[in-house]
Amino acid sequence: MRHIIAALVENKPGVLARVSSLFRRRGFNIDSLAVGTTEREDISRMTIVVRGDDRTVEQVIKQLNKLVEVVKVSDLSENSVNRILALIKVAVNSENRGEIVQIANIFRARIVDVARDSMIIEITGDEAKIDAFTNLMRAYGIKEFVKTGVVSMARGSKIVEVSSH
Repeated sequence: MRHIIAALVENKPGVLARVSSLFRRRGFNIDSLAVGTTEREDISRMTIVVRGDDRTVEQVIKQLNKLVEVVKVSDLSENSVNRILALIKVAVNSENRGEIVQIANIFRARIVDVARDSMIIEITGDEAKIDAFTNLMRAYGIKEFVKTGVVSMARGSKIVEVSSH
């Protein structure tokens, strides 16, 4: 089963290595990892996507909570909004440029760079949307592709926050 874990951590060198090492020791492959500062400069948020049964992931969460630099850990596997950002450089020519722009518009993607023989398209969404758009772009020739890890927030009034410390 796929689990999305949000960890609020101290924004210090070495914290990412310690957290990823914990997953390695437990035999988990990290499917996705996104890290960035929060509304507080001294705190970063790590969004980690892993696969495993509920019991094993619960143990990993307990181990994460034992790390000194970890402030709070939450399981966002259910009832959360999840997004990925992808940049796709697609081969274009005068005949297919309009068609590619139309497809991008349908997916609410944005054209962020245009050259004579290529176009860079930015798209955000869940994994299924990114995959569907990428599969359509393959027919035109993908020159380059990059995507972020998943970022996630709990729906509604639930907040993953840190009290001052």
